Amino acid sequence: MTAVTLEPTTTLDPTGPCRVHLLSGGVSVLVDLSETLLPSVVHWGAALPGLDAAEATLLVEAAVPHGTANGQDLPMRPDVLGSRHTGWSGRPGLVGDRDGTGWTPLLRVTEAFLEPVDPQEVATDGALVSVGAGRLHVVAEDTGAGLRVVIELELTSSGLLRARATLTNTAAGSYRVHELGLVLPVPAHAREVLDFAGHWGKERVPQRRELTVGTHLREGRKGRTGADAAYVLTAGEPGFGFAEGEVWGLHLGFSGNHRTWAERLYDGHQVLGASELLLPGEVVLARGESYTTPWLYGVHGLGLDEQAARFHDWLRTRPQHPSRPRPVTLNVWEAVYFDHRLEKLTALADRAAAAGVERYVLDDGWFGARRDDSAGLGDWVVSPDVWPQGLSPLIDHVTGLGMEFGLWFEPEMVNPDSDVARAHPEWIMGPGGRLPTESRRQQVLDLGIPEAYAHVRDQMVALLAAHPIAYIKWDHNRDLLEAGTHPDGRPGVHAQTLATYRLMAELKERFPDLEIESCSSGGARVDLGVLEHTDRVWTSDDIDPFERQQMHRWTQQLIPAELMGAHIASGASHTTGRMHTLHFRAGTAVWGHLGIEWDLTQATEQETSELAEWVAFHKDHRGLLHSGRLVRLDAFDPALQIHGVVAPDRSEALFAVVAAALPDVEPVGRFRLRGLDPDRRYRVRDVTPGAEPHGFRRPPWWPGEQGAVLSGRALQTVGVHAPWLAPDTLRILRLEALSPAPLATQD
Repeated sequence: MTAVTLEPTTTLDPTGPCRVHLLSGGVSVLVDLSETLLPSVVHWGAALPGLDAAEATLLVEAAVPHGTANGQDLPMRPDVLGSRHTGWSGRPGLVGDRDGTGWTPLLRVTEAFLEPVDPQEVATDGALVSVGAGRLHVVAEDTGAGLRVVIELELTSSGLLRARATLTNTAAGSYRVHELGLVLPVPAHAREVLDFAGHWGKERVPQRRELTVGTHLREGRKGRTGADAAYVLTAGEPGFGFAEGEVWGLHLGFSGNHRTWAERLYDGHQVLGASELLLPGEVVLARGESYTTPWLYGVHGLGLDEQAARFHDWLRTRPQHPSRPRPVTLNVWEAVYFDHRLEKLTALADRAAAAGVERYVLDDGWFGARRDDSAGLGDWVVSPDVWPQGLSPLIDHVTGLGMEFGLWFEPEMVNPDSDVARAHPEWIMGPGGRLPTESRRQQVLDLGIPEAYAHVRDQMVALLAAHPIAYIKWDHNRDLLEAGTHPDGRPGVHAQTLATYRLMAELKERFPDLEIESCSSGGARVDLGVLEHTDRVWTSDDIDPFERQQMHRWTQQLIPAELMGAHIASGASHTTGRMHTLHFRAGTAVWGHLGIEWDLTQATEQETSELAEWVAFHKDHRGLLHSGRLVRLDAFDPALQIHGVVAPDRSEALFAVVAAALPDVEPVGRFRLRGLDPDRRYRVRDVTPGAEPHGFRRPPWWPGEQGAVLSGRALQTVGVHAPWLAPDTLRILRLEALSPAPLATQD
């Protein structure tokens, strides 16, 4: 689904000199389409307002390097497919063959046109066509190879660059696609790479390295995005941070197998690239058949915060983006696990409603023979043993308290010990003749088989039609290794991923108010492909607030806070065993889509009261938290982490000052905020709910009840002293502009 409404087209003439300049959101993309050659991105980066045809021609010429002693006779002109015939020696975008032929096609542009968002922004100056936000379509063919490619390059209003390609076999016989990806250039001074690693319980761990000659290749072969996914692969000026240094980032919006890479060639050319990782034989095109790549998202920024803002701004303009306030959620998993008893669960609901919870989610264990994780997956019928009266008594109680009801499913998975597996062993994915090694005592149900797909869909539809279920927690708890399809075991990850998207879309079409959470062993399926069909992601199964501080910080490099599930844990972390105060647990969780994962029937009266304060605080401020611009301060001391959100009109802001450890010096020094209007005065208040934490010592300036008034310029240029905070404690500051008028216009 696109994020913009495109208007009538502007036809281009690619037979002669032809350049297209897309300019929007502070970003320019200059594309050369001359002489029927495939698109070459001459510039992708900072805006070039006022660019004319003469200057565009010079920039195209300036992108051509001088000849080398042992180079090819014609200068190399890299294109977005990394075509071999141009002299490109890096990773090609298109890899395929027709029984050993057609592996290096010479594609020539036959048609090109622009779809502008605003036709009035289209301007023609000789060979240069300029436009604001919009999409460039380029059609190219190699009749000898029997191939046709359509390339789409779209610059959104937020300055985000989207790209994808569609390959069609136009000749007799089949064409086997090994890979179809796109590459985007980055300049020579982008010599440092940032991407992410991780594992279950510790997702999105940043890692940095120098971009040297060679390929920094990240592959995901797990049939899902992965807790260790590159996530956003960024190349930037050495030492870039949240506020400074030019950066160019790339994300592939796909939840199956994938590749992303950063590459520097011997001749100095540098690119970022991405593709779906196709297993042998997954895409074989008969005549007239096509394959379309996932969307590739490229984001330029001055600092990582500007890069993140372009992702967030685009996501928030999508028609399916959640528009109503994000309901505060209770998930019962860490409260009861598999111990489903109506009395306990209704007592939890009573406590949750009293604390201000708006959505109640029944997790794993309600269906089939599911008394532990060894059985029942795939049998999506309410267990008569555990729920002799069905789910209605619990659902009626929950909805009677004014809360929505949500239910856990794992639609793509199956236990061998299940009715469906015994009836249809051929629906279990495997390499043929045997099953893959089990993980969590489960296997994968092949949704690429129409009958298996219908089985899951119909069982889910029956439940959704019978009950007021407003929300699905959609889990996915094992990697797709050796994921073949019946009967011969041919690879089926590509088809499985698309079938999952189709099932989500079909359920939402039938139940338009249904919301879906993407959960996958925690945060192993966080990408813009699944977010076309879901309304939030589960960040991690680890809700230890110390670990979540880092995970929240970096998950938001791609997605905004309202899509990031963030729950208040119990005092002792289920995952790490660490003990934390409610102050730190809640003060960490309120910065996302707030939830609770805690047995509230065991909470003390004091804890219950403090929890209600935090929930009320979140409700009061979620309008700002879920619409504001993310600000993360580069740490001048690793013991202190400061982050916040600033309203789009800069009229208000919230900042958290978080102690991650004991600093090496005391006092730690002054911090300077960012994102404010320098010409307005702000009243600064400490709005942290609850009692002051242990060890808190305030500096003289620290705001009392009346607050402290400082200009945005002073807060950003001079700064203020940080308080003394014991590790795992925090304070939240609210900044409110006193007047909409800038200081220069005030008396």
